[in-house]
Amino acid sequence: NGDVCVQPCSPSFHGETSFVCKDKKWQMFTDACANLDIRSLFQVIIAGEHLPFVGKGSPMRPGDGAKYSGADDHGNENCKADFSCIIPDILSSPAIPGNIADIVDLLKQISLVLSRNVSRGKMQSYSRIANHVLNSSIISNWAFVRDRNASSILLDSVNLFAGKLLLMNGSESIQEQFISIKGYSIHKNTSGKSFDFSVEFNNSDNITGHVFIPEGELLKLSRTSKAISIAFPTLGAIIETSHLDPVSVNGMVLSVALPEELQHILLTFEKVNKLESVKAQCVGWHSTERRWDDRACQIKSDDVSSAVCFCKYHHRMFKSFSILMSPTKLRNAVLDYITCVGLGLSIFGLALCLAIEFVVWHHVTKTEITYMRHFCLVNIATSLLIADILFILAAIVHDTAQNYRLCVAATFFLHFFYLALFFWMFSLGLLILYGLLLGFFKITRSVFIATAFSIGYGCPLVISVLTVAITEPRNGYLRAGACWLNWYETKALLAFVVPALSIITVNLMVVVVVVVKTGRSSVGEGCKSRDLSNMIRVSKNVALLTPVLGLTWGFGLATIVDKSSLAFHVTFALLNAFQGFFILLFGTLLDRKVLGSLQ
Repeated sequence: NGDVCVQPCSPSFHGETSFVCKDKKWQMFTDACANLDIRSLFQVIIAGEHLPFVGKGSPMRPGDGAKYSGADDHGNENCKADFSCIIPDILSSPAIPGNIADIVDLLKQISLVLSRNVSRGKMQSYSRIANHVLNSSIISNWAFVRDRNASSILLDSVNLFAGKLLLMNGSESIQEQFISIKGYSIHKNTSGKSFDFSVEFNNSDNITGHVFIPEGELLKLSRTSKAISIAFPTLGAIIETSHLDPVSVNGMVLSVALPEELQHILLTFEKVNKLESVKAQCVGWHSTERRWDDRACQIKSDDVSSAVCFCKYHHRMFKSFSILMSPTKLRNAVLDYITCVGLGLSIFGLALCLAIEFVVWHHVTKTEITYMRHFCLVNIATSLLIADILFILAAIVHDTAQNYRLCVAATFFLHFFYLALFFWMFSLGLLILYGLLLGFFKITRSVFIATAFSIGYGCPLVISVLTVAITEPRNGYLRAGACWLNWYETKALLAFVVPALSIITVNLMVVVVVVVKTGRSSVGEGCKSRDLSNMIRVSKNVALLTPVLGLTWGFGLATIVDKSSLAFHVTFALLNAFQGFFILLFGTLLDRKVLGSLQ
C-alpha cells in the first residue's frame, strides 16, 4: 500500500523478518538482514595475491583469513586454487534476497579478477556457488532483490568465467543440479560439434537442450580453439521474476563461448509448457540492453515438445539464448471464419467490380467528374485486390517456406498497396471535397491523372522504400511471427499507421462536409416525405463514403491500442474483410448509370 516499514536486524540474524504495517503482518525479506560475512569472502580468496576488492563490502578484519582458510599458508593457497574454503559458509547461508545479491556480487568480482587460468577445481567451486542461487525452490526470492539487473549480472559473470575454462585432454564437463558446463576443443576439420544437456528443472522433472555448431562454421577457424556451453534450466524464470517481465520463458537458457570467427549456431530447446497451442519464439539475450531480443534468432522448427532455433552468436552482444512463449495472439474460431470468408468475398467482389467497370467504362465516363470518380474507384479496387492477394501469399510464405527474403518482399509490397489503397481513398475524398466546395472548376484529364498518380502511388512508394531502407539493415523491418511491419523494436508500423490515421481524419472531415451540404440543400422543403428523402440521401452518402474512404480502418487502429479486445477485432475483421464487397455494392451495383449501362 506504499508504506515503508523498517525493523532493525541483529548482526547474527539470518532469515526472514516480520513487519507490522497498518495492523497487517507481512512476512517479508530485506536486504539489510543478509549474511554480512559473505561480503568479505572475496577478500579471503585474494588475500594471498594482495588484490583490491573492487566491489561493495567492508575491509577484511583480522582473523578473517584464518576463519575461512585455516591459520597456515597452505590452507590459504588451497583456497586460492579452487575457492573451496568459502563453499561451506555459502551453502549453509539461507538464500534470502540479501544473500542472493551478495553472492551475485561475489561471483561478479571473481569473474572480473580471478578468471585467469580457470581450472576444473575453480569451475566446480564457482558452479556450486552459482547453483546455490539458481535453485528452483528460491526463484520467488529473486523478486525482492533490490538490483533488478542482478540476474543479468549473474548470467554475464558465469558466461565470462566459464569462457576461460581450461580444457584438459580436449574436453571438460561439470554438472551441478541447476547449472551444467561443457567444453570441447574444435578445429576446422571437425565434422560438427554438439553439446547435449539434461538438467533438473524442478524437484521431479529434467529439461533438455542441445547446441550444435555447423560444419560450415567450423571451416572458418584458422587454428584449434575451444567451445564452451552452459545450460541454465531455471535462469529464464529467474530473469522473468527479477525483471517483472510480461514474457514467459519456455525452456532452459543456453549460453555459448565461441571463437570470434563463428557466428551461427543451431539450438534445440525442450519446452517446459508442452501444450499444443503454445508456440515458440526464439530469442537471444541482449547483454547491453539486458532484454530478450528476437532479432538474434530465427525459428527452424516448432512442435509440441521442442523448438529448433538458428541463432547469431556475438561475443559481446548475443551469447545466451532461449525460447519464449510466442506473443499472445487473439485466436477465435468466429474471427478466423469471418476473415477467411470476408477475404474470399472481398477478392470476388473486387474482381467483379473491375470487370463491370471495364464493360461500362465508355458509358459512365462521358463527363469529367464521372471520369475522375470512376478512375479513382478503379485504382482503389485494384490496390485492395492486390493487397488481399498479397495478404494470403504473405501467410503462405511465413507458415511454410520460412524464407526471410520472401517475407521481406511480401511485407514491402503489402505495405505499398495498402498505402496505395489509402492514398487513392484520399484522392477520391479530395475530389468529392473539391466538387462540393468549388463546384468542379475546369481541370483537364491529363492534369488530374498526373496528380492522382503522384498521390495514389508516388507517396506510398516513397514511404515504403524509406521504411525498408531505414529498418531492414538493423533487422527491424519484420514483426516476429508474421510477414508484416515491426512494432516493438523499431516502430516500423508507424509508417503505415500515421498515413492511415491522417487520411482517415481527412476523410471524416469530408463526410462531415457532405452531411452539412446535403442537409442545407433540403432546408425549407418542409414536407415530411422530403425530410425522409433527405435523410435517405444523407444516409446513402455516408454509407457510400464509409467503406470506400476507409473509415472502417479506424477499428484497425483500435486493435493496435487494445489488442485484447475481441469486439474491436471482430468489428475490424467484418468491416475490413468485406470492404471489397462494399466497394462493389455501393460503388458499382447501386450506381444508376452503371446499372443503366448494363441493361
